[in-house]
Amino acid sequence: MEVTLRTATPGDVGALAALLGELFETETDFEVDRAKQIAGLRLLIDSSKDCVMVAESAGSIVAMCSVQTFISTAEGGRVGMLEDMVVARACTGQGVGRRLLSAMEDWAAQQGLIRLQLLADRTNHGALAFYRRMGWSQTQLICLRKAPAV
Repeated sequence: MEVTLRTATPGDVGALAALLGELFETETDFEVDRAKQIAGLRLLIDSSKDCVMVAESAGSIVAMCSVQTFISTAEGGRVGMLEDMVVARACTGQGVGRRLLSAMEDWAAQQGLIRLQLLADRTNHGALAFYRRMGWSQTQLICLRKAPAV
């Protein structure tokens, strides 16, 4: 499969929302809400400090990944949260995810980020195995969340 990697553009939002739909169908903590996914994608793509990268094949977007940056007091510098790593079901197992994740790691290094981290659904054994093969390791941290009072 011939794949080109590039930074996402505003015109990609519809295709990216469809990929997020595939991802969120597999995750227990999130649900597909196209309007919310489009709003979030627009914010990310417009951000000057974050990155959304896509893999394109034969004119179609077949994978995406984003990194959002923030400051870590533990690290004393800028770090990144890798999110929305998804390869279209029809394209898994062809090296697309490996290329895309490596490209995002390169982007992070070029930005001077000193750590990347990610959250993964604990029941997504395929994704967890993929990240381990790519050199990622599990930490002792757990994720908690709460919506702020409105």
